[in-house]
Amino acid sequence: MGTEDGWIEEGVIECGKCSVKYRLTRGLPRFVPELNYADTFGFQWNIHAKTQLDSYSGLPISRNRVFEVTQWDKKIHGERILEAGSGAGRFTEVLLGTGADVVSFDYSKAVDANYKNNGACENLNLFQGDIFNIPLEPASFDRVFCLGVLQHTPDPKAAFANLCRYVRPGGMLAVDVYSRNLAAWIQWKYLLRPITKRMEKQSLYNLIESLAPMLVPAARIFRKIAGRAGARLIPIVEYSHLGLSPELNRQWAILDTFDMYSPAHDHPQSLTDVRHWFETEGFLDINVRNGPNGVVGTGKKSG
Repeated sequence: MGTEDGWIEEGVIECGKCSVKYRLTRGLPRFVPELNYADTFGFQWNIHAKTQLDSYSGLPISRNRVFEVTQWDKKIHGERILEAGSGAGRFTEVLLGTGADVVSFDYSKAVDANYKNNGACENLNLFQGDIFNIPLEPASFDRVFCLGVLQHTPDPKAAFANLCRYVRPGGMLAVDVYSRNLAAWIQWKYLLRPITKRMEKQSLYNLIESLAPMLVPAARIFRKIAGRAGARLIPIVEYSHLGLSPELNRQWAILDTFDMYSPAHDHPQSLTDVRHWFETEGFLDINVRNGPNGVVGTGKKSG
């Protein structure tokens, strides 16, 4: 059904080359089933659609992470960026601010939240798709960007390798992935996930929504005493150190605690693993290091 300005909300789109048909639902192309192994992410981001947006918090948390990880220029008009795994669009918002043309997708229904947040931007194209089967022209992007996603795929190395196909020769790739080290393993997440990832998502969310706010004060005290290691003694995450208001910190605690316990996949990687990925794909100027959310990797496509 079309709208007055010609925008189609519901329908079918057909590939001109192979005649395969795909759904157009709520204004967005759907190249995968709406419900899949990433369903918990669609669930959480449609509840917390604005929680982590810089425009909502008034703090440059997402902006700082983007440019700390990528080391990209703040303005890159005329370039094309592919964002793999957008969530509700916290990083999409920052990328759009560079002036680049952004193509963004997520495997889950989180794209609906991103569409509500950023869909009015003329330099954004958004769809629901699979990181292992991206329906775009290879080697057609100046920059490819993927934060907070690879560890939640069934095969992070293969997901990374497929992303590399879409970077043009001389283009840039920036990723991050959870760290695989002793400090990372010694936390509540990997002790409880064998149980929590099998729970019905609404029941798990309700439990966390009840318990997390009560544990925030204790987590803050332990963080003050022993830093990040102290905060890990409590089975939630909280971000009062980022300058969030008490209410927004409560929302972040619920959201990211659910994000920690609910995903079907959580496959952390080492610095050596990620460096090998870049080397195997023939990247130059490789920079792999510890970053704000795990292992960060950047590189330039050869050719």
